[in-house]
Amino acid sequence: MSTASAVSPAPVEGSAQLSAGAAARRARRRRVALVWAGRLGLAVLVIGGWQAFTTWGIVDPFFFGQPSGIAKRLVDLFRHGTEFGSFYANIWTTIQEALVGFALGAVTGVVFGVALGQSRFLADVLGPYIKMVNAIPRIVLGSIFIVAFGIGVLPKILLAAVLVFFIVFFNAFQGVREVDRNILANARVLGASQLQIIRHVTVPSALTWIIASLHSAFGFAIVGALVGEVLGAQSGLGLVIKTAQNNFDPNGVFATMLVISVIVLGAEWVIGKLEHRLLSWRPPAPSEASNAL
Repeated sequence: MSTASAVSPAPVEGSAQLSAGAAARRARRRRVALVWAGRLGLAVLVIGGWQAFTTWGIVDPFFFGQPSGIAKRLVDLFRHGTEFGSFYANIWTTIQEALVGFALGAVTGVVFGVALGQSRFLADVLGPYIKMVNAIPRIVLGSIFIVAFGIGVLPKILLAAVLVFFIVFFNAFQGVREVDRNILANARVLGASQLQIIRHVTVPSALTWIIASLHSAFGFAIVGALVGEVLGAQSGLGLVIKTAQNNFDPNGVFATMLVISVIVLGAEWVIGKLEHRLLSWRPPAPSEASNAL
């Protein structure tokens, strides 16, 4: 009798945990639904208001375009292309420039950030020069690259890489500086080499800072590629925007900007998946655990 009474609470406790888990899943699904409803509602409000104001003449569509006109222009671009080739080819040109510039800037930013973060001597020697280059307006750098390398893809890649480099570099540098000194000291006491410390302690500790910088870095890579294309190019979305602007075609400008936004959102989703994979060892923050989408 006493044995049965001692064992009986276990199923009750298990069922309580299952019901709590089910309630948490329902709350999470409800929150996701509310978030998406809010997003769609905001989009409908903005696009519907824009269409209504331009239709009623409150906003001049000659300067600000019109959602219906943007949709028609977007279909026309995909179906008939541009005077510089198919719209798909122009999209691919910009994506290539941004991806290569992003990779080049991210790798060099991490390498320099980790190196200077660990060496005070290198930081003191190279720090002023890095700050000087960072102070140069990017449009000036773009002009210099085009004069030096022509109007091909190389100047756009270099400009995108420069924009990405400084974002990643400063985050990697600060991330290395924030590594717990006690952990570094313990690793040295245990006989770890400098390369092992970098690989197993420094870089993993700074990875949160580095991944956080990548979320905004790809957007800057796109900006670098577009600015280079506006300054001088044979193809690319920046050239499409520049041509539409010169032809007083706001619908063409907004249609191309919409495509750019979709590209950046797609890259942001990929980087988010990469972050989840690389930082899977990290326990989730309270806000992430309760509000994860």
